[in-house]
Amino acid sequence: MSKQLFKNEIEKRRTFAIISHPDAGKTTLTEKFLLYGGAIREAGSVKSRRSNKHAVSDWMEIEKQRGISVTSSVLQFNYDGYCINILDTPGHQDFSEDTYRTLIAADNAVMVIDCAKGVETQTKKLFKVCQLRNIPIFTFINKLDREGQDPYELLEDLENALGIRGCPMNWPIGMGKEFKGVYNREHKVVQLFRAGNHGQSKTDDLIIDIEDESIKDIIGSHLYEQLLDDILLLDEAGDPYDHEKVLNGGLTPVFFGSALTNFGVEPFLEDFLKISTLPKPRKSNNGSIDPLGNNFSGFIFKIQANMNPNHRDRIAFLRICSGKFEKGMMVNHVQKGKKIKLAQPTTFMAQDRSFVDVAYSGDIIGLHDPGIYKIGDTLCVDNSGLLFADIPQFAPEAFMRISTVNAMKRKQFLKGLKQLSEEGSIQVFKRPFTGSEDVIIGVVGALQFEVLEYRLNNEYGVEITKQQLPHKYIRWIDTESIDISNFKGTMDSLLIYTDKDAPVVLFQYEWSIRQTVDKNKGIILKETSSSFE
Repeated sequence: MSKQLFKNEIEKRRTFAIISHPDAGKTTLTEKFLLYGGAIREAGSVKSRRSNKHAVSDWMEIEKQRGISVTSSVLQFNYDGYCINILDTPGHQDFSEDTYRTLIAADNAVMVIDCAKGVETQTKKLFKVCQLRNIPIFTFINKLDREGQDPYELLEDLENALGIRGCPMNWPIGMGKEFKGVYNREHKVVQLFRAGNHGQSKTDDLIIDIEDESIKDIIGSHLYEQLLDDILLLDEAGDPYDHEKVLNGGLTPVFFGSALTNFGVEPFLEDFLKISTLPKPRKSNNGSIDPLGNNFSGFIFKIQANMNPNHRDRIAFLRICSGKFEKGMMVNHVQKGKKIKLAQPTTFMAQDRSFVDVAYSGDIIGLHDPGIYKIGDTLCVDNSGLLFADIPQFAPEAFMRISTVNAMKRKQFLKGLKQLSEEGSIQVFKRPFTGSEDVIIGVVGALQFEVLEYRLNNEYGVEITKQQLPHKYIRWIDTESIDISNFKGTMDSLLIYTDKDAPVVLFQYEWSIRQTVDKNKGIILKETSSSFE
């Protein structure tokens, strides 16, 4: 392949995550992207009670039953000459750190906001992770066909809640029952709203020039006059579009629409693909890794067991950072110090897979994992010892003691915990001098306890007993700062160990952390572990 063809392949890649609070319409928007990309013929609504359809990206059985996303999905499709990799993340308030890590694999983020609710709690958390990495953020304000906040208030909410200015790329005409469409600021045309067939298939947009005399009669004189005032105000007082600021995460382009009815989805997708960033350089121990470099490299950011219950398989998700992947190629597993063959790589449409022969920087491929990969592992062709920056392990926020009901199921119980831990959805701890059947589980969000119980039962045939612990805080002990045998805890603290035998302390109250530092001279307590070991 010539250098120019190689460059063209990478420049048409777009890899992005979709973030939002629950029920803002994130999974619906994802499905509509797939609809317009030709990946699906008809969109199934998560809300539909009269049919047995489920969101394409919700592949796990518990997701279909509850109508929510609880694990990140990877979806690849093509549109208008672009190869698109979507990372659909759970919006639920009790999502796992799987969501945080998925954002590390993305180059861009699409933030979905409910026009009635504005910026919500989970959106703030996910936005912060994107902001730390200077990921460009593109905002889709959803559900314009329902009553919502004033669009100026929504822009102000973006700045007040997230500290980012918004540049409207289009502007709504009315809202709810009076919603007539949007005004495209770049092309100076009005896109008229038509609900169509409830968003199940593509709709043809009716577009009229703002200078067309008929527009006043179509949208009504009141909304027409209001639109002219809004256009003037936005042009004179609004933030101008600044491409550099967008790519540095300092300005978010804002689009208004209705994902459920498909309105505004395709224009948003088209504009997003034009102005979003292609695969970005990645930090490593050898400096910044250019996505256009010849050396194939990538890192494992997610592991998922039992995506296909019939095969009890395990897939490692690899984000390609440079070079060209070819089926059957030999690569270095840097952490293990050995060569491996990548024989049956796959691309994804949620749980559906297809074998892939070639892939490029920005693509995400699945590798069959016989137990050799861990989150954060680096794969590369050359012998440079390349290591990508560590993927952090986030502090759990809820803890529970669990054990197997049936002692005869001990082997399956431990295997299930090991696999789910390696996926990153749970963290496993143990108390000293207790049996292996009695373990403590830490999760970022309490919903993961339900997911854990469900998956242990359905995938490993294990029933468990649970005991919620009152602890809310965790600290890793720097073992070089203290002899652990001399550790003095507080009344509410609990000394436990990770599955790598690293000591950590759980606390019920924040003040106990300070008290522990006072009682143990020189001790260093860390809020997170440095990386996956």
